[in-house]
Amino acid sequence: MKIVVLDGYTLNPGDLNWDKLKTFGNVTVFDRTAYNDVDIIRNIGDAEIIFTNKTPINKNVLQSATALKYIGVLATGYNVVDIATAKANDVTVTNVPDYSSQSVAQFTMALILELCHHIGDHNHAVQEGDWVKSKDFSFWNYPLIELAGKTLGLIGFGKIGKATAKLAEAFGMKVLVFNRTEYSEFENENLKFATLDDVLQNSDFISLHCPLTPETQGIINADSIEKMRDTAFLINTSRGPLVNELDLANALNNNRISGAAIDVISTEPMQAENPLLRTKNCIITPHIAWAPKEARQRLMDTTIENLNTFIKGNPQNVIN
Repeated sequence: MKIVVLDGYTLNPGDLNWDKLKTFGNVTVFDRTAYNDVDIIRNIGDAEIIFTNKTPINKNVLQSATALKYIGVLATGYNVVDIATAKANDVTVTNVPDYSSQSVAQFTMALILELCHHIGDHNHAVQEGDWVKSKDFSFWNYPLIELAGKTLGLIGFGKIGKATAKLAEAFGMKVLVFNRTEYSEFENENLKFATLDDVLQNSDFISLHCPLTPETQGIINADSIEKMRDTAFLINTSRGPLVNELDLANALNNNRISGAAIDVISTEPMQAENPLLRTKNCIITPHIAWAPKEARQRLMDTTIENLNTFIKGNPQNVIN
């Protein structure tokens, strides 16, 4: 059995291994595959099994890869695969749900804490000698914010949203949730479900944890930002296109909201012309919320189990 990993580096830059995958057949791992049909088709060759994280598998690729029987998406989101064509060609597609919920929730809180304390900036100031030259025993270059009693608005309440809410409550925060489905069993004196407008208008921090769909694309835009408090902060660890980036940049530059912290961008890697690169009060990280080793190991383990159950004729986590 021929197995190809099209873009293995992000999952395994060298601190994990592919040994279990190699027990299933002849494995070729490409660190990266250029995002064009010619290179993708060439690297797939006559493989029966392929794995992709972000390398797109479109209709042309699927129709060219005539030996293909299985696509394993090395992620939760699977929009990189033309699911309809895969199904029409009898190609099974699986994904890996819920491997990074704790990691992303932790990272969300890390971004919120950075917005509250600007630890990186204050460390830089100290390293530059500002504390040595200070006339006082203490100084701060930004307002410092205590989380207890503040309200975190969550847009989306899947496993990551639930994990984030739990951490926020541990900090003494109130939580408002906008979600397509409301779950009364999660409500308590600190957590309430609300309309989107209520979340936008009454939250000190707004964090996005919803999937990217036609309904949620651009859910943060000039109109929704206008409903937010001017003291509010936006956090996005979900999907870049949930945010209209130009609208967010304009809002930040005009002090319409106090700040933002984002780990995802509409086009990744980030493009030099992205307006958020020239925006004040905006923390940007390179899509790393999912990437602690523990989370990537869970991703690897589930990937192996997905293939194993497919080969045994009882596939799990099937998308199509």
